Amino acid sequence: MPNPKGNPQNFEPAQPKGNQPLTDQLSFRVTKEMKEEVKAKDDPPEFCRQAIQEKLDREK
Repeated sequence: MPNPKGNPQNFEPAQPKGNQPLTDQLSFRVTKEMKEEVKAKDDPPEFCRQAIQEKLDREK
């Protein structure tokens, strides 16, 4: 009998946009204004990942 609560395919993890899996989380504090500006972006998580990666690349 099928599961009435949903389809198992719906529970598969989302595919990452890059070539490496996104397995870890990072949390940090920002000002209210910074949070509002980031949340206004089309893809806030990807925006943050790119900004952090750009800074890391510059420091190498």
